[in-house]
Amino acid sequence: MEHKTKLIVRGGGDLASGVIHRLYRCGYQVLVLECKRPSAIRREVSFGEAVYDGTSCVEGVTGRLITKVSECQKVWENGELPILVDESGEAVKELKPDALIDAILAKRNLGTTRDMAPLTVALGPGFEAGKDVDFVIETQRGHDLARIISRGSATPNTGVPGIIAGYGKERVIHSPAAGIMHNRSRIGDIVEKDQIIAMVDEMPVYASLTGVLRGIIRDGYKVPKGMKIADIDPRKEQKKNCNTISDKARCIAGSVVEVLMANGVLP
Repeated sequence: MEHKTKLIVRGGGDLASGVIHRLYRCGYQVLVLECKRPSAIRREVSFGEAVYDGTSCVEGVTGRLITKVSECQKVWENGELPILVDESGEAVKELKPDALIDAILAKRNLGTTRDMAPLTVALGPGFEAGKDVDFVIETQRGHDLARIISRGSATPNTGVPGIIAGYGKERVIHSPAAGIMHNRSRIGDIVEKDQIIAMVDEMPVYASLTGVLRGIIRDGYKVPKGMKIADIDPRKEQKKNCNTISDKARCIAGSVVEVLMANGVLP
């Protein structure tokens, strides 16, 4: 196992996890760096949930929380993915990865620099290819989704979700107040418009439309007012896909692998 290429992925949310899963299946040894309080909405397909539960599983691949970089090798040998809480990227200095992928999707750069690895890739807006990182991958739905950018930036964040079955901004629910989440509905539930799906302290959170609850932030999470806390898919038949990697994530993952292989970073 020692001869395999080592990669670091910053971020363990659902889009990041689609990339991580693809890299794992291709034979790369991946270390995932997460924050102290991950706020994934699509928790069923987010490796970062291991920060809370010790382990996470996405389509048959297990992520395991570790406390130091030296534990990576044992986890890799067991066929799993190590997840480390490291918001500043200190592990980069110790692991010395062959490539680094910033998949935090914060819409801004939280500290990734081009000198962190021989090859650096970032997903979405907030980065300039050729300056902050070597390559940027477009994350906005549409004709250019997953386009590889070698000079310049991804499309700026519009704040408006992509259209699915005629719905855009209605699909996403934001917290009506600051407080603690108390979930009444679970991921995969069919909810009706105006149904109470959660409480933020004493403030009810209503379903914005009828459909399947594709994601909701974990119970007990402390949220600020206005934070994205849930996602509804109007297509009820998509219930079966609440625990599988999305088409968008798979598409982006393919471009990340293309960048790695085209630049000699082979598994």
